[in-house]
Amino acid sequence: MTRVKISKTEILSNNWYTLKKVTFDYQNKKGEWVTQNREAYDRGNGATILLYNKESKTVILTQQFSLPSYINGNESGMLIETCAGLLDLDNPEDCIRKETEEETGYKISSVKRIFEAYMSPGSVTEILYFFVAEYAKNMKVAEGGGVEGHEDIDVLEMEFDQAYSMIETGEIKDGKTIMLLQYAKLNLFSQ
Repeated sequence: MTRVKISKTEILSNNWYTLKKVTFDYQNKKGEWVTQNREAYDRGNGATILLYNKESKTVILTQQFSLPSYINGNESGMLIETCAGLLDLDNPEDCIRKETEEETGYKISSVKRIFEAYMSPGSVTEILYFFVAEYAKNMKVAEGGGVEGHEDIDVLEMEFDQAYSMIETGEIKDGKTIMLLQYAKLNLFSQ
C-alpha cells in the first residue's frame, strides 16, 4: 500500500535543470491523509570518485568555481572537490571513468563502487554513486581541467594526510569529498 498520492505536478523552471512543484497527499503514522506541497529540483543522478595512490599516500582532487557556494558566502566561490559528473545517459561506472579523464587527465580502468547516497533529499532528487580507484603516474594521458567551455578545473595532487586535515581547517567543505576522504581514512589509509 502506498502512503503517497501525487495529485498535481507543475514545472516552475526548466532552464538549467527542472524545478517542479508537486502537490501530494501523504498518509501519516496516524493513518490520516494530509495534503502537502513541495518543490523538488531534478538535475539527474551523478557519480563521484576519489583517486588514491597507496604507495605515495596521495590523492587527486579538483578545484573549481561554484556559484551556489559563492552566493551562500564562500568569498572566492572556489571549492576543492573529488572529481564528479552527471550520469546523463551513461551507467555510473562509465560516467565516472569519462569524467575522471576529462577533469583530471587520468585514464582509469578499474573502479570500485563503494556506496550511493542522496546528498540533499529535502529538495534535490539526485542520488550520487561513490567510487574509489587507484591511480599511478603512467595513467596520466591528458592535462585534465574539463573539456566543456564552462569548466575551469585545477587538478590537485596532494598527500592524503594534508587533504584529510583540510576538512578540519574548513578548506574542504564539499560533502561528497568529505565522505570519500573519511572512507579513505577508514579503509584505504588506515595502516
